[in-house]
Parts: sequence; structure tokens; C-alpha cells
Amino acid sequence: MAEVESEPPRPPLPPFTAESAAAKARAAEDAWNHRDPDRVAAAYTPDSRWRNRAEFFSGREAIATFLKRKWQRELDYRLIKEVWAFHGARIAVRFAYEWHDDGGHWFRSHGNEQWEFAADGRMARREASINDVAITEAQRLFRWPLGPRPTDHPGLTELGL
Repeated sequence: MAEVESEPPRPPLPPFTAESAAAKARAAEDAWNHRDPDRVAAAYTPDSRWRNRAEFFSGREAIATFLKRKWQRELDYRLIKEVWAFHGARIAVRFAYEWHDDGGHWFRSHGNEQWEFAADGRMARREASINDVAITEAQRLFRWPLGPRPTDHPGLTELGL
């Protein structure tokens, strides 16, 4: 879990409390909803290790490359994350996101992530398990304008997910 000394810390920092874990999850959700691969990759350590579904890779460049490819395929992406558990420098979240492919077919992807953070607040390890469920346009629940979820939009629990 390397840290780059020239980079400022990314609070909240571990060890996490319920409040700081929720703030960290919301910051991650907001960044992913911007769909800017370089901005998202900057929240990870330079040598961050990832498992996303069946893909394994490490490093910010690989993260940004992965995200560019993801958001070229997963169009009109909207994500909600919710803390499941936390301890020390680790947070577990559950999430769902809605997107459509270039054929106009909608999906809701459900998953969970395990996160481990460096002392500077950057994520050093991310493991994600995700399943996709086909939905109709009428079944969509995430209908805010593209970008971060509005503060008054319900979360996963409130939506019954």
C-alpha cells in the first residue's frame, strides 16, 4: 500500500467510523457518477490492486483504462452505494447501478465491494462482485440527471433494493 508523498491526503482517513465510512462511500459514488476515469483513478494508490468481476489488474493507468472501456459500453450510468460494514482501514459496500447498452437495452447491476485504504485515504485494494439483471426502461429507479445523485434521492434501502 504505497503512498505518494507529493499528493495530499484524501479524507476521510482510516480508521473509519460509521459517519466517515458513509462519507467515503458517498464520495466514491459521486466520483463514479461523474464518469471521469482520471478523476476516479486519482482516488486510488498508484499501485492499487483491483478485482472487478473476473478481471484482475493494478495501478492507476490500468484503472483509468478499465473505466474508459466500461463507460463506453455502459451508457447513461447512474450508481448508488451503501455501506454494509467497516472496520479499521476497510469498508464493505453494496451497490446498484443502472445503464443501457448501445442497443437501448437497460440493466440494473447489483454488487458488493471490499475496500482497503492506505493511511492517506486512497484506496489500495478494491474487490468487486457484480451481477447484471435486464430491466425495462419503465423499471428504472435511478432517474436523476447525469452526474452525482441528488441529496434528496432515495438510497438503496429506501428503494427496496
